[in-house]
Amino acid sequence: MVGNIEVMMPNVYSNGAIAVNNGLEEKLDEFRRVLGKSDGDLLKIVGVGAGAWGSVFAALLQDSYGRFRDKVQIRIWRRGGRSVDRATAEHLFEVINSREDVLRRLIRRCAYLKYVEARLGDRILYADEILKDGFCLNMVDTPLCPMKVVTNLQEAVWDADIVVNGLPSTETREVFEEIRNYWKERITPPIIISLSKGIEAALDPVPHIITPTQMISRATGVPKENILYLGGPNIASEIYNKEYANARICGAEKWRIPLAKFLRQPHFIVWDNSDLITHEVMGGLKNVYAIGAGMVASLTKESATSKSVYFAHCTSEMIFITHLLTEEPEKLAGPLLADTYVTLLKGRNSWYGQMIAKGELSLDMGDSISGKGMIQGVSAVGAFFELLSQSSLSVLHPNEKKSVAPVELCPILKTLYKILIKREKDPRAILEALRDETLNDPRERIEIAQSHAFYKPSLLGQP
Repeated sequence: MVGNIEVMMPNVYSNGAIAVNNGLEEKLDEFRRVLGKSDGDLLKIVGVGAGAWGSVFAALLQDSYGRFRDKVQIRIWRRGGRSVDRATAEHLFEVINSREDVLRRLIRRCAYLKYVEARLGDRILYADEILKDGFCLNMVDTPLCPMKVVTNLQEAVWDADIVVNGLPSTETREVFEEIRNYWKERITPPIIISLSKGIEAALDPVPHIITPTQMISRATGVPKENILYLGGPNIASEIYNKEYANARICGAEKWRIPLAKFLRQPHFIVWDNSDLITHEVMGGLKNVYAIGAGMVASLTKESATSKSVYFAHCTSEMIFITHLLTEEPEKLAGPLLADTYVTLLKGRNSWYGQMIAKGELSLDMGDSISGKGMIQGVSAVGAFFELLSQSSLSVLHPNEKKSVAPVELCPILKTLYKILIKREKDPRAILEALRDETLNDPRERIEIAQSHAFYKPSLLGQP
């Protein structure tokens, strides 16, 4: 009788939540077989970077598979030494005391007292320290499960089977160049999943985009088939709170299909797609226009009419740009619009645009904001403008009947560049961009793109 009761009792996570197997061990075993893992050989997964999405992704894996300690090891790396300011520590204390499950967990782990001391100003907390207890510095309102945190990069990655890139695009190259030094003696390359949404521009030998997966491949020498991109229309905190969400994992069939099955959960559906680079670029593009949307919302006091006008203009520009980037842009319309929509509703780039327009943030503060992390849309504005202003990519202007750089048909992008990068105009200029003096219907921009052979494969490094 006792044995039967033990079998029927659910497992309990270390954060107090109830865990039910639901075939997870079978999924883990299946994925281990795909990787050729033998009994007693741990599947080692490490997240590199602990922003909101990187932390949530690692926490989802920990919640699902962390209990199978003899089969899988899940860890996350973040730099040590980042202190938590007093205001954040006070807010964190309020969050802890508002959640009975979290409060009980910290007391049980003998970790509660340090948060009391931090609240009183008698102790300094560190970001890696609170992450071990399940708190991401960029998302303190959403407690996660406790995680195994490593601050030594070499220790974290040297024998990892799967590395999850949760770094901003602006930090990806530097960190993976360091990682390369630790992989020199590896016999088999790891699988790398990049969550990063951002791009860089390069002008030699021809203007082209560099994405985080390309940065990783060049920095480490890991074969391209082992590097994948995962993205979709989602907000990290809502995914962890089990709001229904979906994403796509893009890359070579060899790994994307088994990974999609391994990562899929009842509330987080993962599809797979072969078009890695274009999906990755689209993830960076929507961040550009999300900043402008935040500005419009703030400047018009959330006017639904103004926001809809902006949406019409920005989506027409994005569709125009996709025709430059891919031969079959219609396949991207749904994913791009969905990702744009969720970012406009609740993303950090839209929030940043609002704060800049309100004057609560200044451009001099940079694009790494306390409590939010990296605002990747800022660098993406500069990269897309730089690329699309190249005369070698010129297209025929419909009114002037002459060749112009593609950016001349993207007034929103031009204005955001003047506000955020050149700082020649203040945020109110975004409203001027909406008042199209030529009276052109945004539909016409789409028709121009659809009626011309705009596709520029060189932009994505294609021959």
